[in-house]
Formats: sequence, C-alpha cells, structure tokens
Amino acid sequence: MHLAGPPHLVLLPLYLQLYDETVPELLPRQERFLARVASLMRSQGLSVTLLPICRTRPQVGAAVASAEEQRADGIVAIHLAYSPSLEAAGPLSATSLPLLLLDTTPAESFGPAATMDDVLENHGVHGVQDLASVLLRQGREYSVIAGAIGDPRLAGAFSNWARAARARAVARTMVVARVGAPFPGMGDFDVSDDWLCRVIGPRVAPLEVAHIAEVARGVTAADLAAEREADRAAFDCGACPDDCWERSNRLGLALRQALAEAGAGAFSMNFAAFERAVGASTVPFLEASKAMARGLGYAGEGDVLTASLVAALNSCYAPTTFTEMFCPDWSGGRIFMSHMGECNPALAKRRPRLVEKQYAFGPVDNPAVLIFPLRPGPAGLVNLAPRSGEQAALISIEVTVEDMEPAPGLLEIPHFWIAPPRGEVAGFLERYSEAGGTHHLALTPGLSAADLRPLAKLMGWEFVLLE
Repeated sequence: MHLAGPPHLVLLPLYLQLYDETVPELLPRQERFLARVASLMRSQGLSVTLLPICRTRPQVGAAVASAEEQRADGIVAIHLAYSPSLEAAGPLSATSLPLLLLDTTPAESFGPAATMDDVLENHGVHGVQDLASVLLRQGREYSVIAGAIGDPRLAGAFSNWARAARARAVARTMVVARVGAPFPGMGDFDVSDDWLCRVIGPRVAPLEVAHIAEVARGVTAADLAAEREADRAAFDCGACPDDCWERSNRLGLALRQALAEAGAGAFSMNFAAFERAVGASTVPFLEASKAMARGLGYAGEGDVLTASLVAALNSCYAPTTFTEMFCPDWSGGRIFMSHMGECNPALAKRRPRLVEKQYAFGPVDNPAVLIFPLRPGPAGLVNLAPRSGEQAALISIEVTVEDMEPAPGLLEIPHFWIAPPRGEVAGFLERYSEAGGTHHLALTPGLSAADLRPLAKLMGWEFVLLE
C-alpha cells in the first residue's frame, strides 16, 4: 500500500475534570487556544482530526480507539491544563501509533504582570512532565516538541515530526517489489525479507522478468502512442531512435502494470536479470526514472532496503532520487554521483533529453535513458544502513548539488556532482565509511539533514548526522 495525501494526525486534548466544577469559565478560553493549535497544524499542510477533550481514562481510551480506526499517522497530545498522567498513560501505552507530546501554552510571555487567570490558562507544562515521566517508565516511546505557539521553530519541528509519522506509516504498509535476484556478492544491503519487514516495515514481493516480458506482449499500439505523447510533453525526445524508444516504453509499461498489480510503492531491479532468453528486449531504466517522478521508491541491483528509503523520502518529504557515489574529485572538492541509467527527472534543472544508451552489460538491445543537469543547491544525502541484529542506522548528510552541466564524454549515463560538507572529500568519505554507510543512497534536494532525526526516532533506528 502506497499512502496518498498529507500526513493525518489526531489532536488529543487533555484536561482536568476538577476544573469543570471549580472554574467552568476556563474551558471556553482553552477551546479557543485548541483551535489555534489545530490551525497551526493545518497551516503546515497536515490533515487534522480534533478529538473530544478528555478528562478521564475511559475518555482517553475511546479517543485513542478512534485514532486507530481512522488509521491516523500519529497522535498529538496537548495539555489544555494539568491532567493527571494515569488518566492517559494506559491507553497511550497500549497503542502502537506514534505519540507526540506538544508542550505549548496560549501566552508567549509570562512575567510579573500575570494574574491567576493567566496561571490557569498556561500551566499545562507540568501535566506534560507528569505524563512523559510515566510513559518513559512504562517503556512507551514518545516525542516532545516544546515552544511558544507563535515560534516558527515550533511549526517547523511539528512539520518534521508529522512527515516522519507519515513515512513510518508508509514503511509499515508498503510492498516493495524485487525484480530479479540481488546482484551477487553485494553484501552491504543484503538483508533477508523477514529482517526488512521486522526492522523497516515493507513486505517484499518478487517479480520475475519473464512475467514482465509476458505483460509486455499485451501492450497495445494505443498504449505506446499515449506514452510517447506523454514523453514528448515532458522530455526532449528528438535524439532517441524510434526503435529504442518503443522497446523501452513497451517493457516500461509492462513493468508499471506489474508493479500496480503487486500494489508496490517501491521496487528494485537487477539489470543483469534482463535478457532476451526470458523475453526482455532491453532494461527498463526509463521506467525506473519515471516511477521515481511519480513518487515511487527505487534502487538498483535488487536493493529493496534502499528502495524502501527512497519511497519514504519521495512520498513524504520531497522529490528524491536513487544514486551512488561513483568517483571522488579530490582536487575539486566534490564527488561524481551516478548510476547506470536511472535518475528522478523531477529533480531536473531543465527539460531532460531522451537518448539511446550503448549497453554492453547483458544480452539485450540498447535502452533509452534520460540525461539532465540537476537543480543546484542544498540537499540531503541519505543512507539506510543495516547494523548487527535487529538494528539499522539512518545516515544523513547536508550536501550541495553543484551547478554543472552533463560532462561531454558522459552523455549516456545520468550524473551530477555534489560538494560534501565544507568541500572536504577525504574527511567526508572517511566519516561515511566509518559510519558503515552502504554504496546505495538517496538524494533529496531542499532537505535539511537534521530534519530526519524524528524519522529515525519513530522507526527505532540509530541516527547519524555527518557534518
């Protein structure tokens, strides 16, 4: 299942029943504050369901059950006043939904001019502390974001957490297809399907190249004509011979259909699995690029681990591409990034060119690939690395995509250059491999490397920020 739409959160307000009897005039004021919080959440592009204000454990239990029925991506608990922890801790510990304790108040300042009414309106902080302490003792994972309601930092932190909650939901419900067997001997991303499901979340669906080839035989002339028109609208296709274009789209449309039938939100394919003997006329690199532009995850060589990461970033953060660090430019302070024929055209600086790639890595005809410079600027370079046992590490690096044209001698492979932190190639490569990063990565332009910390926390992964 590939979830669509913005992150969906439920806002759980907690309150003290005693105040209904002793200060009934307080609740309307706190309801107005609650509306401000919901508005702030929605201003970040989130889908928000406001749950009833809860005072007692049964009320919290019913609210949590409602959140689960809605398949919310996460619960945001907010204290409108002090609320005893044991009214909420049990139901919140019993649910597997991610939990955020939002620690904010109506007033942005609280000084000597404060009145008792101000105290009543702004004292929820110790309710947060009570609940957090009990949740931690019970072994319940949670996150806390604190700050003034008007602080831009609060909105940014909240948005990051919401995206992480959605990415977790995507991973937990996703099918990732593997086309062909993993490339022999590549051990860094070599994890079992069971491990991937337990530690990361996705379920692996094997796809045989022979099945894709069979589907390709059913692709019609009308299907090909429609795809050709879509290509002309998106790409400069003048340099690609018709026969190369057609076979790439025929197999690509078949792959697209097979992925849809499998319900896959991500896939990885081993180029070596494509050969004429099983009915494949080429390698569908073009479709891999188009799939990433549609929001799917992708990685090469049967790497379902990195494909899952690309899917989470691509669907929940910003357009993302699969890539590899190929060659260091020691003197230039940059690294050449590439792969055989796949790159997300949503990252293109200008209209991509469709070209025929001279292919010598298997018994198939030449494929079509897209060539383009990437939009320059800051980006997050991200890796998901297996650790021993049931552990994984999310490695995140702030890099800069260089403003460079495709190299004249490399016009048949997608490629670009990045500058690592401080332009220090040697030190960066040392730190990356000391952190155990694999050779398959995701690149997300505009993503701050530190913004992925909430995702690592929600997934139970180690977070490594390389600077």
